[in-house]
Amino acid sequence: MIDYRIDVGQPHTHRYTVTLQVRQPGAQVRLSLPVWIPGSYLVREFARHLLHLQASQGDTPCPTLQQDKTSWLIHCAGNKPLTVRYEVYANDTSVRAAFLDARRGFFNGTSVFLRVEGRETEAHRVQIARLPKGWKVATSLPSIKVDARGQGSYEAPDYDALVDHPVELGTFWHGHFSVRGVRHELVVTGAADHADLDRVLADTQRICEAQIAFWHGRRKPPFDRYVFLLNVIEDGYGGLEHRASTALICSRRDLPRQGHAQAGDAYTTLLGLISHEYFHTWNVKRLKPTEFAPYDYTQENYTQMLWFFEGFTSYYDDLFLLRTQRIDAPHYLKLLIKPINQVLATPGRRVQSVAQASFDAWTRYYRPDENTANATVSYYTKGSLVALALDLSLRLGPPRADGAIPSLDGVMARLWALQRPITQADVAQVLHDEATAPPRHARDWGTLLDRWVHGTDDLPLQDLLEAFAVRWTDKTGSASQQLGLRAHETPQGLKAQSVMHGSPAEQAGLSAGDELIALDGWRLKRPDDLNHFHHGSREQSLLICRDQRLMTLTLPVPGTGTSPWNHTVLLTLKDGAHDPQVDLGFNRRKAWLGC
Repeated sequence: MIDYRIDVGQPHTHRYTVTLQVRQPGAQVRLSLPVWIPGSYLVREFARHLLHLQASQGDTPCPTLQQDKTSWLIHCAGNKPLTVRYEVYANDTSVRAAFLDARRGFFNGTSVFLRVEGRETEAHRVQIARLPKGWKVATSLPSIKVDARGQGSYEAPDYDALVDHPVELGTFWHGHFSVRGVRHELVVTGAADHADLDRVLADTQRICEAQIAFWHGRRKPPFDRYVFLLNVIEDGYGGLEHRASTALICSRRDLPRQGHAQAGDAYTTLLGLISHEYFHTWNVKRLKPTEFAPYDYTQENYTQMLWFFEGFTSYYDDLFLLRTQRIDAPHYLKLLIKPINQVLATPGRRVQSVAQASFDAWTRYYRPDENTANATVSYYTKGSLVALALDLSLRLGPPRADGAIPSLDGVMARLWALQRPITQADVAQVLHDEATAPPRHARDWGTLLDRWVHGTDDLPLQDLLEAFAVRWTDKTGSASQQLGLRAHETPQGLKAQSVMHGSPAEQAGLSAGDELIALDGWRLKRPDDLNHFHHGSREQSLLICRDQRLMTLTLPVPGTGTSPWNHTVLLTLKDGAHDPQVDLGFNRRKAWLGC
């Protein structure tokens, strides 16, 4: 047994006091803190926040030597229990690390629990102590002996489980529901009094019911309890999945208001986030890439499969909002347009495959810069489009012998049935097993998957969507898109954020960081000003400021048609009346979208 005590007695210092006890230590005990947290693929160096580490056996101090940036070697004498005390500075408001102030606390185990190397498979027990008055504990970590506020002892079967249950501390709203005998809890911190949290709870229940049915039919899922930890702040958005919980952040304006029937697009986005993180309970936490079995907490864990685990999850998150009637089909198409337009407006899609984007997540995705759009593609967005293209391609085949239509749903069910970590070859095999005919765009499903995942050509989405009675309409982009420029408003004025490679903006000599002052003598203050004063039929003079120096550039006439940086699409539902071909697509669409 490995024992920890988390002391929350001085929240205003932003510091947790942690005591670790190792029973029957050997002559040497090596301790280390993870350098990353599963689900967020960046080395974050959590040990930089660890302070004042001291070790002793009884009253006798133990010699301690730091080995590297994240590990310590402790020399012990005899078998007396080893006690290690240290502090963790906690002032990170994200879902990835640890936070503590006078209002609330939150931590992930990867930020606070030193790993006793060689003893990871033993049971790990945690005592949460000295909660401030009125505070409670919310976590999916199984409790052993706790009081009414949750203060007391919790236990995990091993280190992996220990660090996979985040903990929320403080005062919060708490609701619950049950699905197939599994208790689900929604914990909300920081919401305004007018927020309709009962509605959030009810909508979350519908999503959970649908996803459990998706993965298990009428059977019970492989967990007994699930906790949603939602931190509501002035401005923020994000989530991180865990085996029996998720940590979420949203803005106060994202929540629905009591007495208001229409909640708005921001609330739909929040429901999509909830759907996304809950889907991860299966897709990446249990069905995972072979490279994550087991996790290596000391370094990057490279895989080319994030297009599947993040991308396919991104495809299903909004689809479940449609299936649970949280949105209708036209609204779903509006959501589907976003990743399509994001990918089509990213020149990096012609440079980097989605498999390579997965592998490069550690150095690129979480560290965007002014050249990111030119050099990379998102494994989230393009991965979701690969899922869409595969789903539609499967559905174009004839029905199965039992009348069922081949679909990506069937693929996911077959992969889940493997009950082991998977590879791309496994995905290709189950595509073949699920399909009733070869794909339209390749000789076999493995070849098609390889082309879409490792290639850089655009996916045949227009043809596929048209076959499902969804109209694809190319639109003229904004002035910024036509120029190949991404600009944002700052207190100092309008600034160039990114310049697309090969674009008119690049040809003019514009660089990221330039302040855009005037176009043909007209002052520019916000992105819409570019649309107002830009004339695509002639050259224009652009006054900029770079490093405190004024410069005048000449913007060339943008080319006609679409380009790798200027492609905007509108999707609409076709009317299936009196056209046999459209009627066929209408029937396909009804099986896909229910309308």
